[in-house]
Amino acid sequence: MAVYLKDKIRNIAVIGHSGEGKTSLVEAILYKTKAIERLGKVDEGNTTSDYDQEEIARGMSISLSLAYTDHKGYKLNIIDVPGFFDFEGEMISALSVADTAIIVTMASGTLTVGTEKAIDYCLEKGVPMYLFVNGVNKENTDYFKTIDAIREKYSNKVTPLELPIMDGYDMKGYVDVASLTAYDLDHNPIDLPQNLKDKAEEYNLALTEFAAEASDELLEKFFSGEELTLEEKRQGLKLRMMNAELIPAVAGVAVGKPVLANLLDNIISLFPSPAEMPSRKAKKMDGEEIEVKCDENEKFSCQIFKTIIDKFLGKVQLFKVASGKVKVGDAIYNTSKDKGEKVSSILLLKGNKSKNIDEICAGDLGAFAKLNHTSTQDTLCDPSYKIKFDDVEYPEPVYSMAVYSAEKGKEDKVFGGLSKLLEEDSTFRVEKNLETNEMVISGLGDSQLDIICKKLKNREGVEAKLKTPKVPYRETIKKTVEQQGKYKKQSGGHGQYGDTYIRFEPKPEVDFEFDDEIVGGVVPKQYIPAVEKGLRECIQKGVLAGYPVVGLRAVLYFGSYHSVDSSELAFKMAAAAAYKDGLPKANPVLLEPIVSVSVTVPESNMGDIMGDLNKRRGRIFGMETVDGKTVVKGEAPMSEMFKYATDLRSMTQGRGRFSVKFERYEEAPLHIAEKVIEESKKEED
Repeated sequence: MAVYLKDKIRNIAVIGHSGEGKTSLVEAILYKTKAIERLGKVDEGNTTSDYDQEEIARGMSISLSLAYTDHKGYKLNIIDVPGFFDFEGEMISALSVADTAIIVTMASGTLTVGTEKAIDYCLEKGVPMYLFVNGVNKENTDYFKTIDAIREKYSNKVTPLELPIMDGYDMKGYVDVASLTAYDLDHNPIDLPQNLKDKAEEYNLALTEFAAEASDELLEKFFSGEELTLEEKRQGLKLRMMNAELIPAVAGVAVGKPVLANLLDNIISLFPSPAEMPSRKAKKMDGEEIEVKCDENEKFSCQIFKTIIDKFLGKVQLFKVASGKVKVGDAIYNTSKDKGEKVSSILLLKGNKSKNIDEICAGDLGAFAKLNHTSTQDTLCDPSYKIKFDDVEYPEPVYSMAVYSAEKGKEDKVFGGLSKLLEEDSTFRVEKNLETNEMVISGLGDSQLDIICKKLKNREGVEAKLKTPKVPYRETIKKTVEQQGKYKKQSGGHGQYGDTYIRFEPKPEVDFEFDDEIVGGVVPKQYIPAVEKGLRECIQKGVLAGYPVVGLRAVLYFGSYHSVDSSELAFKMAAAAAYKDGLPKANPVLLEPIVSVSVTVPESNMGDIMGDLNKRRGRIFGMETVDGKTVVKGEAPMSEMFKYATDLRSMTQGRGRFSVKFERYEEAPLHIAEKVIEESKKEED
């Protein structure tokens, strides 16, 4: 296969709301450009980019997929991105390497949540966008109402580049707004339909103004009354699009018999090449910041943006060449791991099919197989050009569940399989909670964790079950008590004797503090550390529900010993007896963890959010407006927030986001404490 240089490459991420036709559009592009011989369908489970067993079963994308094709000598690298909100990390990965995003939205006459989130993210990151309004051939669809609904939020950033020519429910052609010329689907000029003439002229003026504002030269020409040439319009539109100041919109059909209108030629003429995008910033090993130019003549550098575990190829890692070029057999360096690597194979991926190539150049997307030390986000480069790119920022996991093996004896296989899946998903976490002794997996939502468990079963043959995690409660005391603890045992020969008097006091500012007030040697000094050790072991399990005790001060103030029978063990046991008998008298209470909560939602959802937090025993401290959205800040018990990710998504149709952070412990209400204590007793039984 020919080596493509930066000017002949277009890197495109296809993003948007779930179920709007992204995978079908990718399939249509591959089919139209003859990269595939047969047009697959999502509902038949035979598309190029949805090949995972779970994707086929669910009829939806769950992981980004890379494909490539050629159109008129240009290589199109297309990344099909899941639209479901649990897989937001996949969109972030894709947009970290794509030079343009095609946002697919149905012609429903509304602004869908996924479209809104995709546009917002691209605007925030400065990613050029192109809007593909899908399904104009469906009943009760309206291209123009859809455009108006999106423009209502994003003003005149969104403007049609093409208008669909409809014959009933069939799209028969399109109007190129910039040239005011109508074409059939074979791109032959036809008469401009009268019912579209006014719309075409209105949008032509808007496009011309957009194009003119791209440069002082064009603006001066526009204001002087001169007509911009078609080439000047397109060049101006491209510049505005590259700066994320314009979102051109087109109509089409991705499902069934595809209608792409002029999409493929627009990709070549309007979409920026990697060479036209801003240089990437990186740091040398001494911390100096540099700019990395996308040029095949520079030294090699790239960053891994996705890892896939393939049952035949093993670990496959997708990358974008930031500079230079790399060949099979090259020695390269992983600056993230401070390790050398050897390039044994370079792959071009088309779904789950791969093609070996010998060389790949700056701006292109490819994949390495069988690297030894490399992970997602790592920087790879020429050994004489040691630089490091910044890590991509992913959303922190907000939904956690405790994971267990469904079958006894398979725990190690479950946890080992989950560790492998960690490599594929940058928003997934697995960790052992040392306080509750549970293995906890975390992600962005329940569907993500459910699919991870399904993958575990499909790949490793083991089944995991999920439970709500245990809350790491604490216990403390509210009053001071004095308690004798005595241990006496005689079993022939030397016995065991230890006698302690301990004062237990509440001290909220510490976890545990031990002191002694022994005078006159009633407890020899060599036994006092044993008393402290015994108490430290005891406080790991409280007297109410078995949770660790905090806020406790223990003072050894009196005791007695036996010159022959006393020992460290005896005093340790005596301290444990004092603890066991004394703490129940000290008004023990249960403490629950409190987290600070920050919830960002549209203003229209503010009332629902505040009401819901109140139901969760939350306290709201204040609100502020940030980037047009309302940020509600407050606190709530941790136990009330485990399922909040799912509930927030339901309340805001996916528009809300939140973060939590542990703050402190507070005394749990009596009814909560009673329930926790009762459950603890049931577990012991």
